[in-house]
Amino acid sequence: MRTYLLLFLALTCGNVVAQDTLPWTLSDQFDKTYTLDRQTRVLMIARSMSSARLVNSAVEHTPAGYLDARGVVFVADIEKLPSMVQAVLVPSMRSAQYRILLDRDGQVAERYAGDRDSVQWLEMEEGAVVRERRFNDLASLRQALAGLVGAASNNP
Repeated sequence: MRTYLLLFLALTCGNVVAQDTLPWTLSDQFDKTYTLDRQTRVLMIARSMSSARLVNSAVEHTPAGYLDARGVVFVADIEKLPSMVQAVLVPSMRSAQYRILLDRDGQVAERYAGDRDSVQWLEMEEGAVVRERRFNDLASLRQALAGLVGAASNNP
């Protein structure tokens, strides 16, 4: 039954990969590893500098742990950046009050069909993508993040 539900979601949600996501591990801006787990509620992916700036603008003035408290994992796909740019950019990310998982070779981001112009927002349940949204503007992204508060407070 679950297989049929996942197939239905895949067909109705466009580019969403509605299947159990194989666990993956990435390092963050501090070289600490993180492995995707079944408690993740939202996976945000930025595939360009402009979409990464949008995420930063949405959370830069929030307290430390803001994304973690909401079950949000942020992945920055930096594969297409030249290594010289990465060498400067990654250390500058260490000032962020939130974890930025760095997809240096694009292997994680490519699992989830998305575009480079928007922030991809993948809602997860038990490790499976169940809904996809895309954000191009700051107000909508902030509103979506704020909307996770009620649901996060219900989880122990």
